[in-house]
Amino acid sequence: MSTFLPVDEQMDLLQKGAAEIIRVSDLRERLEESRKTGRPLRVKAGFDPTAPDLHLGHTVLMRKLRHFQQLGHQVIFLIGDSTALIGDPTGRNVTRKPLTREEIDQNAETYKQQVFKILDEQLTEVRYNSEWLDKLGYAGLIGLSAKVTLSQMLDRKEFLTRFRAEQDISLHELLYPLAQGYDSVALKSDVELGGTDQKFNLLMGRELQRDYGQQPQIVLMTQILEGTDGVQKMSKSLNNAIGINEPPAEMYGKLMSISDDLMWKYWVFLTDLKQSEVDALQAEVAAGKIHPMDVKKRLARTITAGFHGEEAAQHADENWARMFQQKEAGEDLEEIHIAYADLVGPADAPGSLQIRVPKLLVQMGLAASGAEASRKLAEKAVKIDGEVVTNATITLDSLPAKLVVRLGKRAKVAVIGGYGEGV
Repeated sequence: MSTFLPVDEQMDLLQKGAAEIIRVSDLRERLEESRKTGRPLRVKAGFDPTAPDLHLGHTVLMRKLRHFQQLGHQVIFLIGDSTALIGDPTGRNVTRKPLTREEIDQNAETYKQQVFKILDEQLTEVRYNSEWLDKLGYAGLIGLSAKVTLSQMLDRKEFLTRFRAEQDISLHELLYPLAQGYDSVALKSDVELGGTDQKFNLLMGRELQRDYGQQPQIVLMTQILEGTDGVQKMSKSLNNAIGINEPPAEMYGKLMSISDDLMWKYWVFLTDLKQSEVDALQAEVAAGKIHPMDVKKRLARTITAGFHGEEAAQHADENWARMFQQKEAGEDLEEIHIAYADLVGPADAPGSLQIRVPKLLVQMGLAASGAEASRKLAEKAVKIDGEVVTNATITLDSLPAKLVVRLGKRAKVAVIGGYGEGV
């Protein structure tokens, strides 16, 4: 008797957050076969240890690995210690700086320590691709290279763009897709996970498995997770990453800094909430039944607790509320005293308590000009008391007023005095 859930139930979890599956019908067929035979699928995801710490962007694939693990399949956490010597050219317009074997080994050890915050260590197969790539030898490398043409390699967007721009492409970079594809052959993988930017490499695994007489793997791709800026892929080099080893307060604070729109993507990719539950939550916010700030706080608590425990997450939540939501800004934020009259426009109704946000940003030294301040508002880069502000005006509850104003990573406290003077 099969110990696996019905295929429809498995697909409900596995398709959550999946941007593309090649192919869905093949995955269903492989899952049906697994149920009949009792053989778990072999599911791999590879991570090159090019930096010592993992961030939340990396955990998108780890969480999908966990979904397969929860369904009873064999997951393989592959550490690309040999491919890291090349450096993945995905998304790169220049050749990566090579790492030493010592740097790679040190980073790999930290990966092993961090991944089991998500995966079950007892049920996870940890492998290093140096096990087979370092043993290929010269003849093996030539044989592997003979399976792909140069024109096929130049179909890859990154290589084609650099070739047309007459930018250097090192020969060893062309070997990276081959090496990653050969990993699938060596591990006889049924499924490989990766981001949508990895499609070329993932499909290479399918092609090489066919060449070696294996059943081609199913490719499951997830979307790229934007960092705290809401624009670019999460990356430490872009200074928009949230590291999974960061202190609870820092992790919580960075999560609270993301936009309301990006929050929903984080709910989908960084929590175990079902898609239907995320949709229901979003509908309640849209209907005005729940304030988005409360939903974001729940998100920040959930993710922080997953890495640091409930107590640490609750403490971070309370500290953030004291710091920002309750306007108890703390001694580390500079206070700027401003007269109310300096924040109103000539056409504003006297006593309306409306202030101009661009004037506020300029008076606080957070923006150099009104034009820059308006641009930052449009970019959703301005927060007042923890909430994103896009309107050019806000209304104060009373005077004097105290506001925590944040533009990007800079924050100050505005102390707004009466109608004539600052306090």
